[in-house]
Amino acid sequence: MSKSIAAALLAVGLGAVAPALAGEKTVDLAVKNMYCAACPLIVKSSLLAVPGVTKVVVSYAAKTATVTFDDTKTAVQALTAATTNAGYPSAPKG
Repeated sequence: MSKSIAAALLAVGLGAVAPALAGEKTVDLAVKNMYCAACPLIVKSSLLAVPGVTKVVVSYAAKTATVTFDDTKTAVQALTAATTNAGYPSAPKG
C-alpha cells in the first residue's frame, strides 16, 4: 500500500514541475534602427510590456535583444511586433 502512495505522490510532484519548466524560452532578436543611447531603453520597455516576458537584455553595440518569455503566454511573433510597433523592426537571429 505504501508503494502506491509513494508512486502517486511522485506523479503529482512531477506533474506540478513539468508545466512550470515547459513554458520558459529564450530568443535572440536582431533589432534594426537602434542609433542612439535611448534606443535600447525603448526596445526593452516595449518587450517588457508583452505579457509573459520575464527578462530582456538589449545590446546597443550588437543590435540585439535577448528575451526570456513564457511561451504559453506569448510567441516570438508578439515580441517582434512589439519592437516593430515601437519603431525598431526585429527578427529572430539565426
